[in-house]
Amino acid sequence: MDFSIKACDWSKGGEGSFLTGKSDCVVVGVFEAQTLSGAAFAIDNAIGGAIARVVKAGDMDGKAGSTLFLPEVTGIGASRVLLVGLGKQDAFGQKAYGDAVRAVWRAILGTRIAQVTFSLAQLPVKERTSDWGVRAAILALRNETYRFTQMKSKPDVTPRALKRVVFSVDAADDKPAKLAAKQAVALANGMDLTRDLGNLPGNVCTPTYLAATAKKLARDWKLKAEVLGQRQIEALKMGSFLSVTKGSVEPPQFIVLHYQGGSAKAAPIVLVGKGITFDTGGISLKPGEGMDEMKYDMCGAGSVLGTLRAVAEMGLKLNVIGIIPTCENMPSGNATKPGDVVTTMAGLTVEVLNTDAEGRLILCDALTYAERFKPAAVIDIATLTGACIIALGHHNSGLFSKDDALAGELLDASREAGDPAWRLPLDDEYQDQLKSNFADLANIGGRPAGSVTAACFLSRFTESYPWAHLDIAGTAWKSGAAKGATGRPVPLLAQFLIDRASA
Repeated sequence: MDFSIKACDWSKGGEGSFLTGKSDCVVVGVFEAQTLSGAAFAIDNAIGGAIARVVKAGDMDGKAGSTLFLPEVTGIGASRVLLVGLGKQDAFGQKAYGDAVRAVWRAILGTRIAQVTFSLAQLPVKERTSDWGVRAAILALRNETYRFTQMKSKPDVTPRALKRVVFSVDAADDKPAKLAAKQAVALANGMDLTRDLGNLPGNVCTPTYLAATAKKLARDWKLKAEVLGQRQIEALKMGSFLSVTKGSVEPPQFIVLHYQGGSAKAAPIVLVGKGITFDTGGISLKPGEGMDEMKYDMCGAGSVLGTLRAVAEMGLKLNVIGIIPTCENMPSGNATKPGDVVTTMAGLTVEVLNTDAEGRLILCDALTYAERFKPAAVIDIATLTGACIIALGHHNSGLFSKDDALAGELLDASREAGDPAWRLPLDDEYQDQLKSNFADLANIGGRPAGSVTAACFLSRFTESYPWAHLDIAGTAWKSGAAKGATGRPVPLLAQFLIDRASA
């Protein structure tokens, strides 16, 4: 799909060429109980007051998310106009804009419209500019058109009619909007990779498959990929990671992916993604209902791969390293048992009280491995705890960090990207719950503050660099009729890296 940007001043009647340019449809926003202005006013004048008439008749009242096609209009280059309700102007913020954009794409995708002129990016969204509006609109469209059909014998291959979208922006926003469009496409491609990996079944997306995906990514985008196998992992003395894979016949993989966009001496940002390609819970077996969704337990790994793909396509001027410990968590005669004590790469011993708290056991060794890169910051991403879903539901990812500056950057990025996160406590008092009579620490701290104590466990292995943890258990995928991976938190991570590269 082609996206282009065109500067336009609607106060000058669309500067002529915008109104006369050929298009199948022009998209116009209408506020509730407001007089027409901007693009709506200019286009209404050009088509003989047709918009004002339908508003006066009550056919378009401006209520948020409502849409109405005006077919066979004359006076402009477009053959029809799509009106979308924006709600009340004084309440028009980021969410309202997103709702309006999604309503537009759903209306258009149900037609044979091939080329669209899109004026909504110039709307007065609170604390946002046209370039933000362009990126949000492209991501919303790519989200609406995403389909996972790889595993169907007869997938629906009906091509989408929509081929081109032209965004109108203010002249001052022309250059930023073009950059935003480029970044949005790269980000959407990264999110699609993350979603595809998450949606693949566990018998296809194995640790070996993730390793092959990383190698292909390296070939396609000139990255450097290293994949360590069982013997190399053993040589590194990653006893905690290896304890999780003991019950599986699938070999573990330890993936390291390098993107070199900055100077050789610049400290990298390291992203560490949990890659449990299927999680039965091990000996601490999960209930059968809903266990199919445990193929999504590698979404942290998927988000690292998707983010690196997006970063490479954007060509950001910084260094990023992705680290992915990946394996299955299965029950068998060889599997780790509750009560077993394992030794981490850092030398700390861990009493495994629950084998279903396995994500932290593979991440702790990866976080220790990250030290060798002398990172500027490390962020781990994991579908770590059901407790985070209880705390935050499915809207916010959980953010944990003792570094206020790093946490602030991530929260700012989450707001800018529309990929929300909420910071949760990481006070030392919670560490007491991880005490063990038989090892340096236990891998669980009981039911109270389960997501906090999981983060506390990881924090024991991150003292040599700035670190943050994102618990995406509630946001990485959806259940029910809309079941599928969301691609989060690729937008948050990519925005964080964009901001770092621009600093």
